[in-house]
Amino acid sequence: MESTFSNYHKKKEYLLCVDSDGCAMDTMGFKHIRCFGPCMVRQWHLEPWKQKILERWNQINLYTRTRGVNRFQGLSIALQEINQQYCEIADLDLLNQWVETTTELSNDSLQEAIDRNPGAVSLKKALAWSNMVNEMITELPEQVKKPFRNVEKALAFARQYADVAVVSSANRGAVMEEWQRCGLLAHTDLVLAQDSGSKTACIEKLLSYGYDPQKTVMCGDAMGDLHAAEENGVYYYPILAGKEAESWEELKEQGMARLLDGSFGQGYQQKKRQQFLDNFK
Repeated sequence: MESTFSNYHKKKEYLLCVDSDGCAMDTMGFKHIRCFGPCMVRQWHLEPWKQKILERWNQINLYTRTRGVNRFQGLSIALQEINQQYCEIADLDLLNQWVETTTELSNDSLQEAIDRNPGAVSLKKALAWSNMVNEMITELPEQVKKPFRNVEKALAFARQYADVAVVSSANRGAVMEEWQRCGLLAHTDLVLAQDSGSKTACIEKLLSYGYDPQKTVMCGDAMGDLHAAEENGVYYYPILAGKEAESWEELKEQGMARLLDGSFGQGYQQKKRQQFLDNFK
């Protein structure tokens, strides 16, 4: 994480943290439906149960409160269910233990775990799966890797008053390529991705630069984003699944205004939090 922050410094009084997949970028569904789930089926030879397993993968990662979990957390959840319902997953306990204890859910950290446990089949398969996913994501057509409507306008507006940091659990290469190609990097000050640590840790590090938590907002679409905000005592602004363009428009027209005039926490925060939770029902 330190190298990511090596040249960073606070420039404005306010801070807006923004998740990428499913929040700013309309890529989450495509990546899970076309890449993450199918690669899991291929890597663990789950073809006999493919349809039901892929439906469940999408439920876990897109349509319920576990939406947006780190790829390895989603994999652990799915494989535990598969191990119970369909077929045995070799040394799954080792993968689960790594997911639960590692300080960084990334390919590099997983490779370090493999180096310590060279015979761990589940760890090796998880890394091969993650690399396969990354490769397939790069092969997705550019027309399906685009931001939601109103994202660029909202970010450009917000950056007049706030430093803007991407805080994502996605692969850094994919985030950088997508944000650069879509013109969003021009409206950001820092990109924190999977290799930077957890979202909670990233926000904590950002606050150490002197930002007031009451002048900081985490903008996200998943429970992990909400938890990262609450664990750091900063505000949370939800991008509602299925209502993304409207959410970004409201951030520009109302959310930023409330942050700037100090009224974000006066009922508006609770209203937005409840809207976010209700949207999963």
